[in-house]
Amino acid sequence: MVTPALLLHLELLALPKAVPEARRAVREHLGAPCADVQLCVSELLTNVITHVGEGTPVTLRVSETRDRRTTRVEVTDPDPRALPVHLKAAADAESGRGMALLAAVALRWGIRQGADSKTVWCELSSVGDRPEW
Repeated sequence: MVTPALLLHLELLALPKAVPEARRAVREHLGAPCADVQLCVSELLTNVITHVGEGTPVTLRVSETRDRRTTRVEVTDPDPRALPVHLKAAADAESGRGMALLAAVALRWGIRQGADSKTVWCELSSVGDRPEW
C-alpha cells in the first residue's frame, strides 16, 4: 500500500470568502498546475456552505500518494446527516452541479461518516511534477 503524504491541512470556517482563499493556498502549496484540485476544493467547500451552513468549521486536507500518482482532497464538517448527492441538474438550473463536476474530474469520490462528522473526499490523477520526497 502506498502511504499518502499530507501536503496541506487547513482549519477554516465555511464562508464564501474562504473558497478563493483555500484555492490560493492549494495553488501555493502544490506549486504545480492544479486547476482540477482547486475545482474540487471549491465545490466541496461550497457544498458545506450551501447544505450545512455558512460559518461551519471545516477541515481541508490535501494529500498525495508517495508515488505521486494520486492527489486526495478531503473536507470534514461536523454534520454527519447532510450528505452530498450526485444529481443531474436541469439545463436551466442555477445550482446542483457541484458533485457532478467533482465526479467528472475525480477518479473517484466518497463519504466517510463518523458519529459527529463526515468527510467528503475525492481522488484525482497527480497534479504535476514536484521534487521527490
